[in-house]
Amino acid sequence: MRPSSLSGTTARPDIAESLAEAIFSGRYAPGDLIPRELDLCETYGVSRSTVRSVLQNLVSAGLLVRISGQGTRVRELTQWHMLDPRVTEWMARYAEPNPRFQREIYAFRVAVEPFVAYLAATAATATDLLAIEQAYEGMARSLETPNHCWEGRSHDDYDVAFHEAIFAATHNVVWTQLSHVLRPTITVLVQRSNQSADELADSMERHRKVMEAIRLRQPERAQASALAVLERTGQDLGIAETPADMPALFPLDGATPD
Repeated sequence: MRPSSLSGTTARPDIAESLAEAIFSGRYAPGDLIPRELDLCETYGVSRSTVRSVLQNLVSAGLLVRISGQGTRVRELTQWHMLDPRVTEWMARYAEPNPRFQREIYAFRVAVEPFVAYLAATAATATDLLAIEQAYEGMARSLETPNHCWEGRSHDDYDVAFHEAIFAATHNVVWTQLSHVLRPTITVLVQRSNQSADELADSMERHRKVMEAIRLRQPERAQASALAVLERTGQDLGIAETPADMPALFPLDGATPD
């Protein structure tokens, strides 16, 4: 079990997890110095070589930089290796209290997912459509249960699967692989945005329009509908910026989701 804070100790501390939690939650902001090696050794009861190995792993992930004569500092957010699976997992576990991460993830999804839906509407096969429809059905069925679970999976699980299936329907290896890497960060926003019954009902209708546009091979409508899904997400998260205020990879050309 990892310590809940940097001041805690356990018999087998996971120093990397503790430092990652402190960084992603904002307790150590970019530019801040983290504790000295000797202080970390004392806190966790481990050798200096162990601490150095942990710090090197965080350096290789882009989170830290070691400066001779100064110590180890948290790097600027733009330097973090966000596509490193370790980093995305840490973000999913620990970034929730940090509103900046939510905005950054949201802005990325607004830029990418409407374009991905556009591509899916041009390339989806019958197998792809089945995967999208099954994920949507799982979302709908789970809402009929008290705990929002169906066949052992939660509504949030099916929601994430819905988006992953759309990425896969592009039949582009980069987009498909990117969805796997981004799964933890997509999960963060899904879990935070799916809250009230009214919100869920509206979100479901918006997801349905994406699915129908892809099925009918209407790329512009799929793109606009995907943007409408993210608009709902932004409302639920309380993010001030709207999709219209953010850059897209592909212009909407006036398409509407209706």
